[in-house]
Amino acid sequence: MNSFNRILFAGDPHGCFDSIIQAVQQYQPEAVVMLGDYSLEHSLEEYLKPIASLTQIWWIYGNHDVATEHDYSFLFESAYKDFSLHLKVSEIAGLRIAGLGGIFMAKNWYPPALGRWEDQQHWLRMQSGHVRRLGMPIKLRHSIWQHEFNYMCANIKADILVTHEAPSCHRYGFSAIDELANAIGAKHIFHGHQHEYYNNSVLAHIAVTGVAKGGVVNLQGVELFKGA
Repeated sequence: MNSFNRILFAGDPHGCFDSIIQAVQQYQPEAVVMLGDYSLEHSLEEYLKPIASLTQIWWIYGNHDVATEHDYSFLFESAYKDFSLHLKVSEIAGLRIAGLGGIFMAKNWYPPALGRWEDQQHWLRMQSGHVRRLGMPIKLRHSIWQHEFNYMCANIKADILVTHEAPSCHRYGFSAIDELANAIGAKHIFHGHQHEYYNNSVLAHIAVTGVAKGGVVNLQGVELFKGA
């Protein structure tokens, strides 16, 4: 087996997991890391039954996965709930992979501006009684928070960073993603969200692979299955 195929990275499926299933069956990786936006109508394990016993499944979430409470529950309460990489690092097939799910939101933090809130509790304290009773909207709760980002920068070391948002080499990307990768020592960023396959770099020494919608790439950033 090609050692670069031992971990595969899957771009936003948006309800269609065929390429992920076919890639696992063909390349037999030790693990697949999914990069968000699943558009689930059932619990995640229902979609992945054909490969459940063939490989490890890891994931971060995208903006579509926290659009509604149903979207949230189909992912975060699925049989794969303990395999989220968000704000964590896990050793996978001999490499340390860290994840940052979600997107930046102007109501919270939209770099390069500073975050508007110290943390979720600060946001809650600044709201009216009515809003506090309703609680924080799910989209805002699962956007990227600056204090959590700072925690990752200070406490995590990893070989690879997976994100939903793109780094600065993409026209809609953020230099904050570059900074995070650099802080944790990552040598490669894999991201979804923008539905484009490409390879580039940031800060001269960190490789970047954008994975297309429905696409699958390997550790070298080679596209094994083309996206939509």
